[in-house]
Amino acid sequence: MNEIRRSNERGFADHGWLKSFHTFSFADYFDPDHVEFGPLRVINEDRVQAGAGFGTHSHRDMEIISYVLAGELAHKDSMGNGSTIKPGDVQRMSAGTGVRHSEFNPSPSEPAHFLQIWIQPDKRNIEPSYEEKRGRLRLIVSPDRADGSLLIHQDARVYAGLFTGSERADLEAAPGRRIYLHVARGALTANGAALEAGDALRITDGAPLALRDARDAEVLVFDLPG
Repeated sequence: MNEIRRSNERGFADHGWLKSFHTFSFADYFDPDHVEFGPLRVINEDRVQAGAGFGTHSHRDMEIISYVLAGELAHKDSMGNGSTIKPGDVQRMSAGTGVRHSEFNPSPSEPAHFLQIWIQPDKRNIEPSYEEKRGRLRLIVSPDRADGSLLIHQDARVYAGLFTGSERADLEAAPGRRIYLHVARGALTANGAALEAGDALRITDGAPLALRDARDAEVLVFDLPG
């Protein structure tokens, strides 16, 4: 079964310095029909004003992926890591037994636009860890570091893609698995449905994913256990 969720159906929070669309229930936004999708728990599309950000806060037992669309995002954590990621970069933090970190927009003038993704791990209380990978990749996160991807402690794979014009892609779902497509920017058709930035497509019946007719599209595709 294919189920489309449009961008304007997501939750939204405006904190002044932060504007955030919530794909799944998050903070003050709750929708019983959109709490999670398998282990996929959060896709927040965040826009952070210049010089602003998230102060030091705690996480545990969560795989947290940051994917920058525009601007820059600076990260510091209690493991001693500190870096700034830019468009095309991806960062993964396994919170495990507990980690404290901060994220902020270091630019004095330009906003930051990024996706923050949480995937529930398949093991609790693991040792916290952090990685980042620069460049535009097809497979960007996996449980086995395949194709140079970042490690995640869950039987989940995350793909990123840039498409326009006649460029196209297909992804087969293994039996018993599910696919979640998030359109980060641009527009394209997925399994014949026209989607735009912020839209999503959920596939739960093992059907393949077919991406076509793109217009400057950037997408994330999640291959998840059933």
